[in-house]
Amino acid sequence: MTFNDPHHPWSRLTTAARQVRDERDTSAPYGFPTRIAALAYARDRRVASLMERFALRAVGVSCVIALLSVALNYHALSGPTVAATPTEDFTLPTYDAVAVVLDFAE
Repeated sequence: MTFNDPHHPWSRLTTAARQVRDERDTSAPYGFPTRIAALAYARDRRVASLMERFALRAVGVSCVIALLSVALNYHALSGPTVAATPTEDFTLPTYDAVAVVLDFAE
């Protein structure tokens, strides 16, 4: 049996669904736009969770901490650059700021 067979249940269902007409009224009830506008301009604020309330402050504090960590390690990050000539191999600096911070965690 295939879907093209007129006796297949799916074909009968789709044919019946195409023939149904919706005669319901689709207009909005009286005063509906006014209620929507009133709700939009209402000053009632829903109660926010503690996490939502302090989320912006947490982002600000994390940005300040990130900037302070860059400022404190600026001398290590802006050390002399190693220029490699075509015949020399490029060598990495031995002082790594991230390794020093991870050593503090131990």
